[in-house]
Amino acid sequence: MSAEADKELIYSLALGHLPGMRLSLARQLLEKISPEQFFMLDKPDLLQLFGSESRLFDKSLRLSALRDAEAELEWLRKNNVTPLCFTSPGYPRRLLECDDSPVVLFVCGKPDLNVEHVISIVGTRRSTPYGVGFVDRLVDDLASKISGMLIVSGLAYGIDVTAHNAALRNNIPTVGVLAHGLSQIYPSQHRNVAKQMIQSNGGLLTDYFHDAPIHQGNFLARNRIVAAMSDATIVAESAKKGGAMFTARLASDYGRDVFALPGRTSDTYSEGCNRLIANNVASLFTSADDLLAAMMWKADKEEGGQQELFERKNLSENEQKVIDLINILGEVDTGAVAKALTLTIPQAMILISDMEFDGHIVAYPGGTYRLP
Repeated sequence: MSAEADKELIYSLALGHLPGMRLSLARQLLEKISPEQFFMLDKPDLLQLFGSESRLFDKSLRLSALRDAEAELEWLRKNNVTPLCFTSPGYPRRLLECDDSPVVLFVCGKPDLNVEHVISIVGTRRSTPYGVGFVDRLVDDLASKISGMLIVSGLAYGIDVTAHNAALRNNIPTVGVLAHGLSQIYPSQHRNVAKQMIQSNGGLLTDYFHDAPIHQGNFLARNRIVAAMSDATIVAESAKKGGAMFTARLASDYGRDVFALPGRTSDTYSEGCNRLIANNVASLFTSADDLLAAMMWKADKEEGGQQELFERKNLSENEQKVIDLINILGEVDTGAVAKALTLTIPQAMILISDMEFDGHIVAYPGGTYRLP
């Protein structure tokens, strides 16, 4: 890259680094002057040009941002991280529709952020087998039906990392949006997942300089990116309060489609999803077909392999009876299965164990079992 191009990039990085700078404000500034002029002009000149006072006109603040940008560019080059300014071709086009989007993004990896189908999958960090099983099946089914897809989430525990892993398993690029700089991975337990994402045409994305520390408020701020850069946001599980609920409401405000997995009214981590549906913030859905129909996306893959999967999982007579029983009761325990099927407790235990192993049912705390 030429010295002139480096200079322009430093000005763009510095602009994005200024406190409170967002896409709408950057556009207003750049309608009148270039980034270089903004940083080089004295405060009286800026006051005269814009006709109003702003703390961003403080010379020391602007010079400090430039120094930080120069150091950041050096770090980005050493660590093979790509800066994407909002004027760059690779910047997510969906973010350009939202006024509070970042001026600059930092990307580790080589994901295509402008593929045809971008889906955010979010939810509680305290996911249950119900939510995990649903996300796994959803991503598996989507992979069998459509191409040109990117899965976005936040690399957090629970639903987030489940979505990333499901995407990796299906060779779908997946991006984790971070709430801190790229010099660290949080949570650290997900470093290997992050590495796989980078190596699989996905990666990590943030709007923070590399040394920005982890701060609680950043997690809510990053959710605007998760919501805005996607066509659809899916909430798999959530309590009535939490980051996933915030993301869903942001996505709705941005005019994005929001979907939520319904659950039993007694389940803590279905309360949020049920509330989103009841308040018309999210549409109820239970399958990939529901999502495709709502988004008017046409399946463009053959599904022969999926049929083979179902044929390989034919249920025995007793297994079907267990499924029917759960459909009626919502959940069962060993005693209920033994009584309904006239089996001994050991026989019922063996039947349930085999069904759980094959993925037909999932175990819940308290010795109960439900459909995945």
